[in-house]
Amino acid sequence: MRNRNELIDLGLLVLRIGIGIVFIFHGMPKLLGGMEIWTQIGSTMSIVGVNFAPAFWGFMAAVTEVVGGVFVIFGLLHRPVALMLTFTMIIALLVHVTAGDPFGIYSNALKGLIVFIALLITGPGKYSLDYRYLRRIA
Repeated sequence: MRNRNELIDLGLLVLRIGIGIVFIFHGMPKLLGGMEIWTQIGSTMSIVGVNFAPAFWGFMAAVTEVVGGVFVIFGLLHRPVALMLTFTMIIALLVHVTAGDPFGIYSNALKGLIVFIALLITGPGKYSLDYRYLRRIA
């Protein structure tokens, strides 16, 4: 590594790969769970006043975690994906906090929220498909 910026870009790559893998594995059971699981997950949208199409919202949350995890790893459409994952973590955090869950339970959603906000701010770094192909909008 020649300079500080290369270390920052390498750190972002490690962070993206790590959190992307975690979210792929975290979301895969939800995605493969089918309509019953999607409805259960999607019904949590009622916390923000969305009471229609719970299966759709649950499916979208699962897809966001799995496909979003893949996109985060590659740094593809990084900021839109980080924004979607941020929203997903906000809903998860609200669900756990309003249910009175202890910190040990809701801390995972909080950690995800912090990571995705940071990635939203920083961008994907130099070692990403956005940097390589979409530099003007990344």
